[in-house]
Amino acid sequence: MATLSLTQFLTLDGVIQAPGGPDEDRSSGFEHGGWSVPFGDEDFGQRITEIFARPTAFLLGRHTYDIFAGYWPKHTDPTDPVASKLNALPKYVATTTLTSADWENTTLLRGDVVEEVAALKERIDGEIQMHGSAGLARTLLDHDLIDTLHLHVFPVVLGTGRRLFSEGVRPTAFRLTDTRVSSTGVALHTYELAGRPTYGSY
Repeated sequence: MATLSLTQFLTLDGVIQAPGGPDEDRSSGFEHGGWSVPFGDEDFGQRITEIFARPTAFLLGRHTYDIFAGYWPKHTDPTDPVASKLNALPKYVATTTLTSADWENTTLLRGDVVEEVAALKERIDGEIQMHGSAGLARTLLDHDLIDTLHLHVFPVVLGTGRRLFSEGVRPTAFRLTDTRVSSTGVALHTYELAGRPTYGSY
């Protein structure tokens, strides 16, 4: 049985929209695209290399798939730790609108997403990785299907933009298993699913 991890870039105020470039996602008038780029350094690159050394497959939402499919197939360097894995390994896309996919090794999951992902985790071994795909991630978090969160928190506040944890998300507890800070101040946290929150009083 596979585990499912989510890697997400987010700002101090929780924004996850368009970290990689100005035109990555301008929906709802978002004008701050590319906010993560100035913080890239050797520490952050090493973290990404470590994460991409582990997957046996990828799970993506439709929007993230479109972004990735428009970029990564053009990068064919076999020594690139990200491109080599994304291009070669199986990719599963949760979608109700996409009817075909040209990126090699892509399978469309067109049924009930919770049932499809639960079955996928049962069917394959190793680590399935999600990157971005916030809408899909929120659905899967609500059903305890994401086992590990890699949250990379950037030292910037934007004030607008889509967020991973929005109003109404299911209360969930996580256990911090790793944390480090890059030279540019990006906090790199790893959390494992730990069930429901517990409560107390002072």
